[in-house]
Amino acid sequence: MPPSFRCAYAVVDGSAIHADVYVPNRPASGAHTAALPVAIGIHGGAFTLGHSGMVSGDQIAECLARGWLVVSIDHRLCPQVDMLAGPIADARAALAWVRSTSPDSSLDAELRAHGHEGVCVDREAVVAFGTSSGGTLALALGWGGPEEGPGVKAVLDLYGATAFADPFWSTPLPFIPVPEGATEEFINRVYDEVPVPTQGGVSLEGQGQQGGDAADEAQRERDRVRHAFAFTHIARGTLLDVAFPSKKWEQIDATLNITPSFPPTCIIHGTEDKMVPGYLSRKLFAELQRHGVKSEFIDVPGEGHTFVGKMVKGSRTWELQRRGFDFLEEVIGTRR
Repeated sequence: MPPSFRCAYAVVDGSAIHADVYVPNRPASGAHTAALPVAIGIHGGAFTLGHSGMVSGDQIAECLARGWLVVSIDHRLCPQVDMLAGPIADARAALAWVRSTSPDSSLDAELRAHGHEGVCVDREAVVAFGTSSGGTLALALGWGGPEEGPGVKAVLDLYGATAFADPFWSTPLPFIPVPEGATEEFINRVYDEVPVPTQGGVSLEGQGQQGGDAADEAQRERDRVRHAFAFTHIARGTLLDVAFPSKKWEQIDATLNITPSFPPTCIIHGTEDKMVPGYLSRKLFAELQRHGVKSEFIDVPGEGHTFVGKMVKGSRTWELQRRGFDFLEEVIGTRR
């Protein structure tokens, strides 16, 4: 699904970081200016892979059908930058940009510049959703330092990584396929990429790099290196060693940052997930419940990790995950 437009939401060290913006076809009828809810969508990819085009097109269409703007973001990829300084900082910058009232640098300004003069942002109705590492980043929009301002109104976390102190995160996963030729010398070429990339590799959910066959050979080689790096470290149980070596989990782990003011959160997890076992999400859910946060946990029977990339619209899996978007809509009060 092509976006309505693509634009930069931040510039870091001279490099622009982009988002795909999707505008509903018919804003609220009868309104001269429609202030629309915004759903920030965040792709998966173990913090090291992926790009904005990997957010599910069916999920984007679901949001548009509910009358929401969708902002699908790129972010800087580990390991050249760690999870906090890169992916989390960028997600929070995207939230600040969505909420900004700046006449020159804001989502409202980009909407006007791209011919959507009758549409603006409802800053009290910004939600976030994401899969896998994207779920982690969506959760990170629920708390933060004073500079980030208030968090999103609600979060939909689909099998996001969490509870990083659990021994699982240092456990080898022998069922993960390591690409042939993934020597140390080969995978460590990932560190040669300058500036820090915001797009790369093949996602855990199977989508490829933007550009497809048109991508040049040098980019394809960089993607092969990045893919091999990510899968090798996932298989070894060392992904967090390279993505967040400080191991100061309180800086990145939603489970350690739940308070009664955390935004309403819906967690969706496949019962057969072995890459991010469901019990880790259950730890997060227990903290949400303990602090009295409006929350829901939805099991998806028979599904493993990355099921969003494979689900068929109208299937039982589709309908179960769709309840997560119902949850968001109930919180922001746009149900019709």
